[in-house]
Amino acid sequence: MQIQRLWLSGFRSYVDADVELPGGLTAVLGPNGQGKSNLLEAMSYLATLRSFRGAPAEAMVRVGADRAVVRGQVLTDGREHLIEAEIARTGRNRVLVDKQRLTRQRDLTEVLRVTVFTPDDLELVKGGPALRRGFLDDLLVSVHPRHDQVRAEWERALKQRNALLKQMHGRPDESALITLDVWDQKLSTAGDALAGLRHDLVQRIAPVVSRAYRDVAAEELEVSLRYLAPWSTGTGDRPGGLGAALAASRSDELRRGLTLVGPHRDDLELTLRSLPARTHASQGEQRSLALALRLASHRVLLETHDSPPVLLLDDVFSELDPDRSAALLRSLPEGQTVLSSAAGLPDGVDSELILDVADGAVRPR
Repeated sequence: MQIQRLWLSGFRSYVDADVELPGGLTAVLGPNGQGKSNLLEAMSYLATLRSFRGAPAEAMVRVGADRAVVRGQVLTDGREHLIEAEIARTGRNRVLVDKQRLTRQRDLTEVLRVTVFTPDDLELVKGGPALRRGFLDDLLVSVHPRHDQVRAEWERALKQRNALLKQMHGRPDESALITLDVWDQKLSTAGDALAGLRHDLVQRIAPVVSRAYRDVAAEELEVSLRYLAPWSTGTGDRPGGLGAALAASRSDELRRGLTLVGPHRDDLELTLRSLPARTHASQGEQRSLALALRLASHRVLLETHDSPPVLLLDDVFSELDPDRSAALLRSLPEGQTVLSSAAGLPDGVDSELILDVADGAVRPR
């Protein structure tokens, strides 16, 4: 996959921009605060329809503008596609793919996939379980779009069950308990399916993360990943699947008005030298592990689809020491890579294109 050309209008700091990109390495350089990350954010938005910074839609619209437009000409498996996204300050956004309205977001993964690393990814290692669950679920959908339906069914059932528990106020009548049984069945079916997919994905990606960590850190360390689902067979003290766990926790859930067990409480355990990376790894090791997670997901997608996603590395060198920076550049995967840097490039970098960003303008060097 390759973003061949990117057009921006009213996006973040850009009034207008028109950039052609090669299929190899592009370096986006310039001082902080000039719009380097904005450029990568626009590329990512074409594939995900969201900001990798977690920003709301209106934050991506230039001050004084009513809307932003991001257009990308994309090459996928030898075919050119045009993705056009209109981001409204108020109201609904609009997305066209080859001049046809996009009806399902997951269909975008067949046209463009991206892997993004940002300095905030350190929170994948240091932060709470929700970030790691999101990492797994996003990768599941990228591996196969149909997995989005499994996630959607789980989220819908969880929302409905929580609403019912809250309405009961800890004093359910017979009718409410019958309805709760129905939602227990729906939730357990969806939850067992989602947890199974996550578990299988972790089994698949774990050795790839270990290799990616070795490549980035340029050292051999014992790296392991494990999916933690205390409610499921073999990972806790409750036998059976989610249905059995829901039955065992019903009295507590009725009292608290909340679903207490299931995939929404699970975690991805990351360890270095058999110790939790979140609490025992050094800052440099945590950064290398976060980058290894992204690179491993990139490699898994390449194995699955035979077409590498576009790799976006935002301000990556600020998070790595010189040795790790050099190791990263030596291990860049095949395909298109776009990286940004405020500190220039390490010696020996062979980039096909350098883009200088300053004062809201992008210029090829």
